[in-house]
Order: sequence, then C-alpha cells, then structure tokens
Amino acid sequence: MRTAMKSLRLSEGFLFVETAGKNTAILYLYTMTISPAGKHDIPALTELLNSAYRGDVSRKGWTTEADLLDGDLRTDAANLDELMHKPGATFLKCSTPDGNINGCVYLQKQERELYLGMLSVSPLLQAAGIGKQLLAAAIEHAKANDCSSIFMTVISARTELIAWYQRQGYRLTGERKPFPTGNQRFGIPTRHLEFVIMERNLGSS
Repeated sequence: MRTAMKSLRLSEGFLFVETAGKNTAILYLYTMTISPAGKHDIPALTELLNSAYRGDVSRKGWTTEADLLDGDLRTDAANLDELMHKPGATFLKCSTPDGNINGCVYLQKQERELYLGMLSVSPLLQAAGIGKQLLAAAIEHAKANDCSSIFMTVISARTELIAWYQRQGYRLTGERKPFPTGNQRFGIPTRHLEFVIMERNLGSS
C-alpha cells in the first residue's frame, strides 16, 4: 500500500518529504550548479523572476512584492536581453542537473564596484540556501573582476529582506533613491516607494 505524501519543505539544502509523520531527507540543493546564463535562458529566467516577485504565485515565497506593486510582471524577455548586453553585465543561474533554473542573480561591474540585482529563487524552494549560494558566487565574481565592493538597491518597505541582507554582511549606506514610476509595465506601486542602498565591502572578506 502506498503512503500519501503529506508535505514538502526545504531546509539547509535538503528536501524533506513528510509521510505518515516521518521526515525523509533527500539531498537536493547540492546537486545544483551555478553558472553564467545565456540568451537561450531568457524564457526560463523571465518565468522565474516574475514568479518570485509578482502575482499570486510569488506569495508562496517570502520575497514577494505583490503587496507593494500591482501587476504580474517584474520583467520580460526584452528587458532581460537588454540587461545582458550592458557592458560588464552577466546573469548567474542556479540549475538542476536536468537544466531547470531555480535561482538567478544579475551582476554588472561599474568601475570597481559590482551592482547586484534581481536575486531570485523559485517560491517553492526559498529558505533552502539557494540565495546564499548565489550571493557567494557573486562575491567570487566580484573578486575575479577586481571589484572592491558589491552594492544593491532594495525597496525600503522590504524590512525583512533588508534584515536578511544585513545577516549576509551587507550594510545600509544611508543613501536613498526614488522608485521609478515612469514605466508601469513592470508594476504599479500601491503606495509611496523608495530604494535604500546596501553595500558589502570586500576588502576584509
């Protein structure tokens, strides 16, 4: 007789399948690889980014912006293609052996700083360590490209996300930037929004 699977959860790189009150740990995260993404990955990256930030699907994870911005799009294929072609830019992807992309991050070298954006993990796989692995890969990329620091913009209302980045070694610089509202195809703010700037100095890393 087959036992029905009750639930799935991820913790520290393991997928736990709960059946009949017992947990079975399956090695999951450590079979993934992080590598540069290419133009052929744009459709999968677009789907991942939109599912992580917008719409009802994003509410299954803790990084959703659905309560801050109306709309289902965080990005589209044209936007990602444009970002990929910027000088010093690259996307890193976290993939399973069969090619499924479950995480990504956008990086762009700007003089001796590295801009980090669009850090995304599939809503069903969040809190498993994928984001931390992508941040570690970003640090290696920064060092390989002679960058002395990494910086990012975070919506100020995302206090839980800011706290998470602080635990990963990033600090608030005190600088703020207005949230862009000119192009509403990637979301209409439901309240006043602004960015805070966060930075990690790599000198002592």
